[in-house]
Amino acid sequence: MSVRRLLVPALAVTIAAGLGSAAATAPRASVPVDVLDTVVPGSLQVADGATGTWQVGPVTVVTAASGVRVESAGRAVWASEPDHAFVTGGRGSVAWEEHRGYFWPTVQYDDRLADQTLDSVEQTAEGVVLAGTLAGGPEDEPAGWTMTVAPRAADGASLSVGTDAATPLTSVALVSGRSDHAAVHGFGEQFTDFDLDGRLLPIVDREQGVGRGEEPITSLADATNHGAGGTEAMTYAAWPSFVTGDLRGLRLDADDPLSSAFAVADTRDPGAVALELWAPSLDAQVSAADDPIALVAAQQAGDRHPPLATWATRGAIIGLQGGTAEVRRELDRLLRAGAKVSGVWIQDWSGKRTTSFGDRLWWTWQLDRERYPGWARLVRDLAREGIRTTTYVNPFLVDAAPKGDPSIRNLWAEARDAGYLVEAPNGSPYLLDQGEFDASLVDLTDPAARSWYADVIADEVLADGVQGFMADFGEGLPFDAVLADGTAAALHNRWPTLWARTVRLACRRADQPRCVTWFRSGGLGQARDAALFWNGDQLVTFSKYDGLASALLGTLSAGVSGWPLQHSDVGGYTSVNALVKNYVRTPELLGRWEEYQAFGVVMRTHEGNRPDDNLQVYSNARTAEQFARMTRLFAALAPYRRSVVEEATRTGVPAIRPVWLVAPGTAAATSQREFFLGSHLLVAQVLRAGAEAVRVDLPPGRWVHLLTGRRYAGNRTAVVRAPLG
Repeated sequence: MSVRRLLVPALAVTIAAGLGSAAATAPRASVPVDVLDTVVPGSLQVADGATGTWQVGPVTVVTAASGVRVESAGRAVWASEPDHAFVTGGRGSVAWEEHRGYFWPTVQYDDRLADQTLDSVEQTAEGVVLAGTLAGGPEDEPAGWTMTVAPRAADGASLSVGTDAATPLTSVALVSGRSDHAAVHGFGEQFTDFDLDGRLLPIVDREQGVGRGEEPITSLADATNHGAGGTEAMTYAAWPSFVTGDLRGLRLDADDPLSSAFAVADTRDPGAVALELWAPSLDAQVSAADDPIALVAAQQAGDRHPPLATWATRGAIIGLQGGTAEVRRELDRLLRAGAKVSGVWIQDWSGKRTTSFGDRLWWTWQLDRERYPGWARLVRDLAREGIRTTTYVNPFLVDAAPKGDPSIRNLWAEARDAGYLVEAPNGSPYLLDQGEFDASLVDLTDPAARSWYADVIADEVLADGVQGFMADFGEGLPFDAVLADGTAAALHNRWPTLWARTVRLACRRADQPRCVTWFRSGGLGQARDAALFWNGDQLVTFSKYDGLASALLGTLSAGVSGWPLQHSDVGGYTSVNALVKNYVRTPELLGRWEEYQAFGVVMRTHEGNRPDDNLQVYSNARTAEQFARMTRLFAALAPYRRSVVEEATRTGVPAIRPVWLVAPGTAAATSQREFFLGSHLLVAQVLRAGAEAVRVDLPPGRWVHLLTGRRYAGNRTAVVRAPLG
């Protein structure tokens, strides 16, 4: 019996081409690059006495001359690549270059230990323990290794790999087998492709870049800001978690402090996925299932995701700024056009500073009373209309003295005097260049500092009835920073999780446990403390590299990696006049992005980094009416959306789903221009300027166009009219 489902031809993919200018082909020799190395293919020798079958609870371990297979409840949850090493190790170092939140690793090895022996298997109270040695070249000192296989508390199995040597290893890799070129999805929020087969990926949080390969903007950003153009491997949110087309999944244990160390994922071997962690041991959790949705749920089993307040999913959250009068005026224009609004987002509540990049904020985290007179009354007036107020904060502090406002506290000075700031190697507060001003990070490894900052957020950011905020940044901890507890190398990728915990504590202290906060940086297990995420700073283009199409790709990747609820800035964020091309929003781009988020989890606008140079949803009657229509569509879907959001927070299965999750094995499953909201509403996203129709790969079933009522047979490709709006 076929399923009756809904089809939305809302929004086809084009890549913005370079303009052929000198700037677009400028040499990039001075731009920093990631210098990585693959996990070398290794040999495996299994001793005669180490083959057999062992049982521990529901988990079975089968060892043979060709390798190892782990089963749970009769299903293979992990297997090694036949006749290849499944544990390798190394001794070496990682050097880091940093510039304004961009980080480039250079990996150097002294020893590579890729020749593995499996000498013994023992059944213990802890599990089945496999043991052997790792060797390399004639000059390389060998090491011992163990892998303990045990039942996972939630589902599947756990694999704990340890090493032992007179000279300790600095990295250890776990190599998981897969069928030939089986698709690989995940590793956090990856913006390049949903299937990551054939790639070498550094697992490190950092600024994602401006352009990320789109020209001429990438080369110009590189030339003027030391590598700020970014690459396809850069992301705010990378972590070691993946699933495959074989319906198996692996993620490192979020509760193991070592799991947040720098890692490299290598999917270039068609029969394996290698994950090398720069630590002497690793703990992994492995899962399997009969279908992709069940696999993602099994991978997230045991995690508790905080709920998202219902109001955020019923109407749009409008990004406004400019002062009390301006906010009222712009909001009124949208309301008169018939927009369904559930919240406003006022990011400049603490004051605005202007830089060459565009409008920035004063990171003093107290109300700018000159810019927002009558703030408390504004918040109350909006609340009476059913509109919540949200603002902005991040984990940085700036010296308030240059602002010249004697009515506010100098939080940076308070934190400095209390020893609450991350320190530089010389013991002074680490001053990080933010582009024409410096800022320091609060040391979130210090319980006293974390408690103090949670109080600041509760008392200042959430004062006067404010019900949430953008919790920006989190990816900028330098690798040479000095912390109260632990090392920056081990904690860099964990910083977003520490930031999310600080924010959640602040909301509880403000007696708002369900305040709406959203994050762009991400770490392993962070979704246990944060309900909502966003895709960061996209360019105001349609591009797959760094525009609307990349936002969709990032959402699909992060969704199967453990971020169940995500959204993006309507209209994108980054606008740059690159001389040969001025990157500004077009009416069409703004309209298509509105359509995209109308079928999302949250519909939130952003004025961007150059508000005055870019079209806004309230700019004129036409843009206001177009936006209002999309907000009404968003609001009309609220009951269905709420059920999807509740399922996502309960199971970890993302609300925005790649077609592969819902219709695996079909021709539509590989689509990167379509997605599901839940399991019944299919959206075909227009990703090409000038498009009036979109090709839709329809999964099997009977499909009904949500807006026209026209019926479509499934299991084929249809061309569906998709005019703007």
